[in-house]
Amino acid sequence: MLLEVKNLRIAFKVEGRLSVPVRNVSFKIDKGERVAIVGESGCGKSLTALSLGGLVDRAQISGTINGKPKISYIFQNPMQSLNPVMRVGAQIAESLGRNDKKEIEKLLLDVALPPETAKKYPCNLSGGQQQRVMIAMALAAESDLIIADEPTTALDVITQKEVLDLVNRVAKERGAAVLLITHNLGLVARYSDTVNVMYAGEIVESGRVETVLKNPRHPYTQGLAAAVPRLDAPKGVALYDIKGTVPAPTDWPTGCAFSPRCPKAEKSCFEPSFSCCPHVKN
Repeated sequence: MLLEVKNLRIAFKVEGRLSVPVRNVSFKIDKGERVAIVGESGCGKSLTALSLGGLVDRAQISGTINGKPKISYIFQNPMQSLNPVMRVGAQIAESLGRNDKKEIEKLLLDVALPPETAKKYPCNLSGGQQQRVMIAMALAAESDLIIADEPTTALDVITQKEVLDLVNRVAKERGAAVLLITHNLGLVARYSDTVNVMYAGEIVESGRVETVLKNPRHPYTQGLAAAVPRLDAPKGVALYDIKGTVPAPTDWPTGCAFSPRCPKAEKSCFEPSFSCCPHVKN
């Protein structure tokens, strides 16, 4: 086992009110494993990922994180993550811990960028190239765990595939595990071994990807699966979407957090004593 998270809770004080965007989250990552956390924006995915590297400030954090792997991050907006006034080579050198021209050029070649990219500034690169630089920086750190937090949100479909294929390839070559943070179950199906479905700060369903996608048990997981576009869908049929939005962490509903949006909700789902979704068979 590389990393194990048990009962993680992250809370903030917001204008005198307690906000708990992450609550009772548990999952584990084995060496070399590809794990995903999937859910809509506002569910606590990124905050959970940041907490693994100790990058959450001014928060009340409880629970346990067992294991101390070396972690590197690939963020969703490389233009905001890269330093705009530093050349690409200098930024890779920072992650590498030394200014070795040959190593920097090899890292760039590993992510399918020409060596002369080292002399360029981030603004001289496309979104896909910037993301490749972020991957090169992650590789330079020689990490045990690469956390890819929505790494393809701003990329077109073709570049998206190239970037995720690259992350998987280099992680496999170096024996690193990958934690993919995404809202897209389609990406999870292709690039992950296990999946944790997150809603309103909680893991509502988890398991092997093939098992969860073949037989999603929680209504929220079923909604995410139904929202994935299908090439064989009948012509003219509207894309499915989950009605409503994720509530704010200061306003989590009583009982099941998904109950106000759930088409299968029962009276018991709204009760404070709610303990388990009645539609999930144990």
